[in-house]
Parts: sequence; structure tokens; C-alpha cells
Amino acid sequence: MEALIKQVEDFVTHFLNDNLDSKFVYHNLAHTQRVVNRAIELTEDSNLTDTEKHQLVIAAWFHDTGFTKVIKGHETESVKIATSFLEDHKASEEDIKAISKIILATEMTYKPKTEVEGLIRDADSSHVSSKNYSNYTSLLRKEWELTLDKKVTKQDWIDENIKFLTNHTFYSATATKKWEGRKGKNLANLIQSQSKIKEASEKLKQKKNELSFKKEKRDLPDRGIETMFRVALRNHITLSDIADTKANILLSVNAIIISVALSNLLPKLDNPSNAYLIYPTLIFLTFTVVCIVLSVLATRPNVTKGKFTKEDVANQKVNLLFFGNFHQMSLSEFEWAMHEMMQDKEYLYGSLTKDLYFLGLVLNRKYNLLRITYTVFMVGIVISVIAFAVSFYMAESALL
Repeated sequence: MEALIKQVEDFVTHFLNDNLDSKFVYHNLAHTQRVVNRAIELTEDSNLTDTEKHQLVIAAWFHDTGFTKVIKGHETESVKIATSFLEDHKASEEDIKAISKIILATEMTYKPKTEVEGLIRDADSSHVSSKNYSNYTSLLRKEWELTLDKKVTKQDWIDENIKFLTNHTFYSATATKKWEGRKGKNLANLIQSQSKIKEASEKLKQKKNELSFKKEKRDLPDRGIETMFRVALRNHITLSDIADTKANILLSVNAIIISVALSNLLPKLDNPSNAYLIYPTLIFLTFTVVCIVLSVLATRPNVTKGKFTKEDVANQKVNLLFFGNFHQMSLSEFEWAMHEMMQDKEYLYGSLTKDLYFLGLVLNRKYNLLRITYTVFMVGIVISVIAFAVSFYMAESALL
């Protein structure tokens, strides 16, 4: 029987190496060797006969060879492979039947009825008491993914293993004595990992909520910023309209004054008796013309070259919100540039800021010119009235 076991070992080793798919990263030769060693370990303190011990070891070697054929029901295929080999090596019919029953006992839902069946089940699940338990289960998880296309999350996998270890029972007193303590430590480690994952999941969920809240808080200022720009730009445009209106009023008043002066006052200067009105009239008309010029300067638009380059857009050097920067560009170029700006919030807000700033500069120029214009108009009226009064006085004095 010892010689037969050696032949079985050589056969199964070559058989699995040659026929087992590389996707079986758990149920492979290493697993089979581990089960054989654990079975031998358990038989040392058992009451089995030598024949039963040999049958157990042979069954341990053959118990997963069926994975070379199928996954579900591989135990039956393992029996077929073992039977064929044993028949070829002249094993007794009694040994073949006994070994076949032991192999079939490795089916997960089967309840062992004999001591030897309980030992093969304990040896097959001995990994539950290994210090490398997490490594073995990781291999099994990967095997499921490769062979069954069954992907399990880390959380679900830990839950599954906790459930398995909680419900698992050793069938032999020897296995219980040797391995139950370590199995309990593995279960405790799994429960601890489960708690850590749940805690990490809660923290992640909390972090997501915080990020969502922060995003909402960021969105609120965005709307506030847009409202601020809208109100500020509207106010600046309103102020610009007011400045233009004031300039137009001055233009109209001074145009009327010149018209009246040209039609009524200047023709009278041809008469030598009215010579005293020449200087007051010139002073009056000079101030009026200056007011008109200043009013025109206050309302005169300033248009830039109207072109930009892709480099200007890339470097955010062009303000696309002002028509003077794009009026000579093609529609496609302008649409592209606008799309680039709208994709970049910093560029967009920067353009709005620049637009607001330059509107402020224009308003400053307009209102400064208007202030000067109104001052000139006021001073001009006062000086002109004084000039006319002095001229009339001097003329009256000369007549006396």
C-alpha cells in the first residue's frame, strides 16, 4: 500500500500540472499537498487502521483532480479518475469503493457518517486554522473571479468568510483540539476587519457628504458673484448713460447758444456803434465752443483693433466680453474663443472683472470731462455776463 501511495502521488502531481487550468489558483497542486499533509497529521492521533489511513491519504490526493474536468460536481469526476488509476494498478474493489466514498465526502453539503469521512473534511478545510488564512481566501476569491466570473467586493467577501467560519464545525476531536483556537483568532481578525471597513465606509460617506455640502456652499457664492457682476455692470452702464445724457444736454444748449449768437448777435457787430460788443461776444463764443468740444470728447467712443490670437485666448490676455476686441474676427474664431472661456471659470470671471474695471476707467474719463465742461460752461457764462456788463458800462460812459 505504501508503494501505491507513492505511485498515486507521482500520478496526481503530473496529472494536475499537465491538465489543471492555471485559473485554479486555490484548488491546485499546493492545496492538494496541504490536504494530504493535514490528513496524515490527523491520522496520527486517530483510531483508524493502517488500511483506513492509506485509503484516506489516497483519497486526499485524488479529491480535487475532478477540477480538470468540471467545477460543479468535480467530486464525481475525481472518483472516476481515481477508480481508473486504481483499477490499472490492481487495487482491490473494496479499497476502490472505500476511497470513492471518502472522496465523495468532500462535497460541501455532505454530512460525514464515519470517522474517516470526518477526517477528510477536516483536512480539506484545515486552512480555516492557518496563520495564512487571509492569503488562502484571497486566492479562492481570485479563483471565483477567473473561473466563475464571480466578482465579490471586499466587504461582501469578509461577510461571507465570517458566515462560513461561524457555521463551520470540525468533525473530529483531534482537529477540534489542534485547530479550533486558531480558527477563532481568524474569525476575530475578520470581525475586526469588518468593523474597520464599515468605519472606513462611514468616514467615506461622511466625507462625500462634506464634499457635497462644500460644493453647495461653493455654488452659493458663485451665484452671489454672478449677481454682483450683473448689478455692478448694470450700474456702470446706467452711469454711462447718465454721462452721455449730460453731455448731450451741454451739446444741445451750446449749439442753441451759438445758433442764436450767429443769427442775432454777430450781424449787429458790423455796425460801428456796436463795436463794444465784439470782445464780450468773442469771449462768450469761445467758452461755448470749448464746452462743445469737451462734450464731444466725453461722448466720443474709443474702438480698439478688434482682433485677437489663439495665444491671447490661451494666455487669457483678451477680454471677449468687449466688442472692440473681436469685431474683426470671424464667427467661427469667436465661437471657439467663447467656448474656451466658458470652460474656464477663472478666465470667465477674470473677463467680467476686466470688463467692470475698464468700464470704470471709461466712466472716470467721462465724468472728469463732464465736470470740466460744466465748470467751463459755468465760468464762461459768468465771465461773458461780466464782459457784456463792463462793455455796456464803458459804452454808456463814453456817450456821456
